[in-house]
Amino acid sequence: MSIRFWILSLALLPFFPVAALGAASGQPAVDPAVLGRIRDVAMQDVWAYQHLAELTDEIGPRLSGSTGLEAAIVRIAAAMKEVGATVALQPTKVPHWERGVETADVVEFAGRSTGLNQHLHLAALGDSGATPANGLTARVLVVHSFEELSARAKDAQGKIVVFNMPFDQRLADNGYAGEAYGQAGEERFVGPSAASKLGAVATLVRSVGDAQYRLPHTGATEWDAGQTPMPAAALAAEDAQLLDRLAAAGPVSVHLTLTPRHLPDAESANVVAEWVGREHPEDVVVVGGHLDSWDLGTGAIDDGAGVMAAAGVIETLARLGLHPRRTIRFVAFTNEENGGRGGQAYFAAASKQPGKTVAAIECDLGAGRALGVQAAVNSNSMEKLKAVTQALSPIGATVLVRREGVVGSDIRPLQLSGVPGFAPLLDARHYFDYHHTAADTLDKVDPENLRSEVATLAVLAYYLAEMPEALARVTVKDEE
Repeated sequence: MSIRFWILSLALLPFFPVAALGAASGQPAVDPAVLGRIRDVAMQDVWAYQHLAELTDEIGPRLSGSTGLEAAIVRIAAAMKEVGATVALQPTKVPHWERGVETADVVEFAGRSTGLNQHLHLAALGDSGATPANGLTARVLVVHSFEELSARAKDAQGKIVVFNMPFDQRLADNGYAGEAYGQAGEERFVGPSAASKLGAVATLVRSVGDAQYRLPHTGATEWDAGQTPMPAAALAAEDAQLLDRLAAAGPVSVHLTLTPRHLPDAESANVVAEWVGREHPEDVVVVGGHLDSWDLGTGAIDDGAGVMAAAGVIETLARLGLHPRRTIRFVAFTNEENGGRGGQAYFAAASKQPGKTVAAIECDLGAGRALGVQAAVNSNSMEKLKAVTQALSPIGATVLVRREGVVGSDIRPLQLSGVPGFAPLLDARHYFDYHHTAADTLDKVDPENLRSEVATLAVLAYYLAEMPEALARVTVKDEE
């Protein structure tokens, strides 16, 4: 998102800081007129969408270790240099996993006509192990919870365990998409590991998303240290339901072929672009998103929209010729999807630098309309943030929500170290229709919605960088 900081008269601020004078005279700490100009200019943004179109249409999927991700790193670094930012690449090694063949057919079920199989729509989960090259055939055990898996532990031996735990679209429809994802996602996060420990030969999980379009939703899964990854894939929700119905009628067998490869770690990098502060350049407000994506779609909503909106912060500042008190640092994080190495590398480097990170903002919840701001801050900091939503009132981004936990995976290490964390609050009702699927493409991004993300990030980042005194440090819950 873009931070459109405009008004050439503010070039005198290093000598006559309006915010500081205002604080002494009872005026707002940050000039609301400046915030309003930022908002209005950001709502005319075209830069973020244009660069998102290039990222998705000209480069496409950007899984860690791929040529697509490396091309995107080069492209976004060049774009930030063009707008006048100070740009550096922050190297790190990232996992390199390739998908391979993925097919499955139901070859035994009650009522089956001779020679007639049912084809399943699925996608291997990141870090899945492989079947033999010609696949494997095994009976299916369908479970609906981890409690049921535990109760039927002896039945899992030698089986393909199928988790059929639905995504609660009602929660998403009412503003709790993240909660719905966390609940249904548990089967993907740790289901394959749990099934493997019970002697299963493979795991299929119901896709984490609404049951529409017969789309498989990929994503990472987790293995215990020293555990050998087993074959694991996400089924389209409709096919998980199909297996459930068939299993209720009698024995079901599936022939499954998955041939992913684990390759040596690859070289990658975060893109770090700075717009240097005019008074306290050593103090930093981070704003970013992740540049990598899964390999099925082109990563437009996860997280192309977020990372380009965050990049637009620097572009807007440059166009408006405005430097806030503190440095604003855009970070295009690498490897969020299947490893988190970019966030870890950034934190390790930032911990060794002089100065301090005063706030961190991450945008990684799709491309929906901006509704406000999520803030992981102390309760006594909330009053200070009302100026942000007041400035965003004309575009309807008026909600200010205090969170007690981590609000972004890449900024998680910063938050756990005490840095106040922020994320735009977006309309995510339909985000998980397309999340981690082949349908994550540019047509899912409404340019007007993207502009509202730009405006929200712009006002928030400027405000945090311009405040006379930074917000207090905070202790957050680690929910991982």
